[in-house]
Amino acid sequence: MPSPLLVEVEDRLRRRDVDVAGGIVEELLTRPELLSPGYDLYVLKSHTELALSLAGILHDQGARFLNPYGSCVATQDKLVAARRLAAAGVPVPSSWTTGDLRLVEPLLARGPLVIKPHRGHRGASVHVVHDAGQLAALPAPSAPVIVQDYVPGPGEDLKVYVVGEEVFAVRKPFGPDSFTRPGRPCRVSREVRDIARRAGAALGLGLYGLDLIEGPHGPVVVDANYFPGYKGVPGAAPCIADYIERFARGKITLETPDLPPVLVGAG
Repeated sequence: MPSPLLVEVEDRLRRRDVDVAGGIVEELLTRPELLSPGYDLYVLKSHTELALSLAGILHDQGARFLNPYGSCVATQDKLVAARRLAAAGVPVPSSWTTGDLRLVEPLLARGPLVIKPHRGHRGASVHVVHDAGQLAALPAPSAPVIVQDYVPGPGEDLKVYVVGEEVFAVRKPFGPDSFTRPGRPCRVSREVRDIARRAGAALGLGLYGLDLIEGPHGPVVVDANYFPGYKGVPGAAPCIADYIERFARGKITLETPDLPPVLVGAG
């Protein structure tokens, strides 16, 4: 079932004489070899593997996407996203990756660690590990994990939502179901606004969200999300509808950026 935000965005676009259709790919039976572009623009909201795969088929045939397909793929992969953000000078935790959690134990000498799936979202299967016993109790991963230094914060995430040049923020406690609840709108500082815009440029996104923790040394980006839910952002729908229309009419373009080099040996 589409979110109320999407329903309002679609209604606003239709009132502007924009032909809009939508669907949930898991509820359709699709023949990939017969799939071909039929619209001027596809807006990729879903983060599922099937949605990305079908988007890839359309992308290979020249379909236009918002956000760009390559940017969505890069953002969905937390390893690639962390690398791009670090290369752009966006503050992120030091990161490692492995398929064998036994290799992680020496890293605990640095302090607590956060372990999460490299393609996870909505906070699923995220673990904070303080000692070797907690690490050993975790199930063996079925896919690569990203391991990051734990960043202590005030107990709430700072959720930043971006529509083009517009940057919004809300605060809310992190939890397994926090994605279902709106946060409390809050002021966006100049530092957070700069981080948000640099992150968007690094990932090639126009509609996106960031999870920040306000740590002892300043805000740190711990997750990125293409086309989030914008829960708690007043007036998000008209802003998003305007951005989509301008993108569809060619007044806005986005490109997946080239990956700049990063100095080796830091962290």
